[in-house]
Amino acid sequence: MSTKDWIEKDYYKVLGVSKDATPEEIKKAYRKLARANHPDQNPGNTAAEQRFKEISEANDVLSNQAKRKEYDEARRLFGAGGFRFPGSGTRTSGPSVDDLFRNAGGGLGDIFGGLFNGGPTTQTTRFSTSRGPRRGSDVEGEVTVDFVQAIEGVTVGMQMVSDAACDACRGTGARAGTIPRVCPTCEGSGMQTSTSGGVFAVTEPCRDCRGRGMVVDDPCPVCHGSGRGKSTKTMQVRIPAGVTDGQRIRLKGRGGAGENGGAPGDLYVTVHVRSHPIFGRKGDNLTLTAPVTFQEAALGAEIEVPTLGGQPVKLRLSPGTPNGRTLRVRGKGVSKRDGAKGDLLVTVEVLVPEALNEQAREALNSYAQAVGSVNPRAKLFAAG
Repeated sequence: MSTKDWIEKDYYKVLGVSKDATPEEIKKAYRKLARANHPDQNPGNTAAEQRFKEISEANDVLSNQAKRKEYDEARRLFGAGGFRFPGSGTRTSGPSVDDLFRNAGGGLGDIFGGLFNGGPTTQTTRFSTSRGPRRGSDVEGEVTVDFVQAIEGVTVGMQMVSDAACDACRGTGARAGTIPRVCPTCEGSGMQTSTSGGVFAVTEPCRDCRGRGMVVDDPCPVCHGSGRGKSTKTMQVRIPAGVTDGQRIRLKGRGGAGENGGAPGDLYVTVHVRSHPIFGRKGDNLTLTAPVTFQEAALGAEIEVPTLGGQPVKLRLSPGTPNGRTLRVRGKGVSKRDGAKGDLLVTVEVLVPEALNEQAREALNSYAQAVGSVNPRAKLFAAG
């Protein structure tokens, strides 16, 4: 992510949060906007794709405490778009702050290193520096999978917005068939030092090449000379077995491309899991509610229940099994990292018949007379 973005873009405004927003508020705002503008939800909508990229960039900075602090400080120092020196009466214009930071590899010390090396005349000298590698930006995405896919693992396709080198000019910024030339002003370094008024000396990007060290006479009509091109591509992402709803997965090196030989960023995928019609989940265990009849619970019975993706299993109900009792089936749950599996937890739900025929009614009346008149709520009054 370029420093120009940090200075010229208001990431707080992009996410619709205040500058003192909490991490929870930033996370909530990002998820809401990302879900609404995700390319999967807006196929063929280039405006939504661009909006999704801006949202991801903003979240990449504001969700990271160190990056957010650096961003706030950079905005405070350079947010006005230039420098104002005592007695100058004017603002330094021309090259962007992005160029300034990109070429000053030593940080702020290099930028202001010659601040007080002034002389009695105005002069311009070449500033030698190398443009080091820059790591690519991290990218955030979301994917929704079925319950079974989350338990067993699955490979899904994610539509990503890429900011790689322009295909038309191969990143040079020049029209096909032409090449950039070395800037004659800075001799390819991209930087120059200017002193004015006998007080200040400021190192800044070359105004002729804007810090690139090269001059493009005939810009590429596709990227307009920037050398960067935006495209949408589908990336195959492996979702590991046992992933939970809302879990954030890091895929190293699958983010934005680096610059000048820098390493690529990482891809962070937030997984959403659809609910299952009968199974639930509790940690590494699967849950299931099994309805049983009154006579099965009272007299005891052997019942059969399904498992997720496997053969049914049989469970033995003891006579007098109460409603809500949980039975455990070993090894029929979620796969763990060590290769073991969780359990299937089966909760008994005793069903009360909604309607009785005459024979069943007479049988229940006979049962009530056989057990006698017992008030199961008597303890409630005694406790008071």
